[in-house]
Amino acid sequence: MNEKSNLIITIGRQYGSGGRIVGKALAEELGIHFYDEEILTITSEQSAVGEVFFRLADEKAGNNLLYRIVSGLKPQLGRPSTDADIVKPENLFRFQSQVIKELAKEESCIIAGRCADYILSRDEENVPGLVKIFVYADTPTLVQRTMEVDKVDEKEAAKRVKKINKERKEYYRYYTGENWEDWNNYDLIINTSRIDLEQTARLIKDYIKLRGIEA
Repeated sequence: MNEKSNLIITIGRQYGSGGRIVGKALAEELGIHFYDEEILTITSEQSAVGEVFFRLADEKAGNNLLYRIVSGLKPQLGRPSTDADIVKPENLFRFQSQVIKELAKEESCIIAGRCADYILSRDEENVPGLVKIFVYADTPTLVQRTMEVDKVDEKEAAKRVKKINKERKEYYRYYTGENWEDWNNYDLIINTSRIDLEQTARLIKDYIKLRGIEA
């Protein structure tokens, strides 16, 4: 490489594994931006599609509720028929994918979820500084962390863990045709049941150093 490449870290994460906390801590350590839900806002601004639609579809497979919502709004708003097509899940994913590619091109950063590992892997020759991470934990740890972060009881936490991780798995398969939990899709897989989240961030930082990639 003739010039320094951006360091792009993608973090796939089970709900309750602490992936967001790890990502934010790592971003602070490296002095780069961390993008999670912020991607929804950026995509909304660039596509002129309301952020609410991206939130409804966020890491959920083929949410056809969006199509029904916009179709229902059309008569009142007098919008063209193409509006319903714009917010089809596949188009929202395309908008979001473009934003992810642009972020990777513009700056070193960390991107949480949203198939970023897959999207950027397909263009890896243009993203040589790509590092794909997946963090997971055993079920008791996922539930305990969800109880602590979401301030809910054990029953509700277990329900959320099961539901959201199922949605993330289906979302990944829907848009990539691959298995979200296939370790072959990632460079480094970390069980956060065994080490705390600060240690996880340091482990990723050490791994990046061993790879010889700089932010």
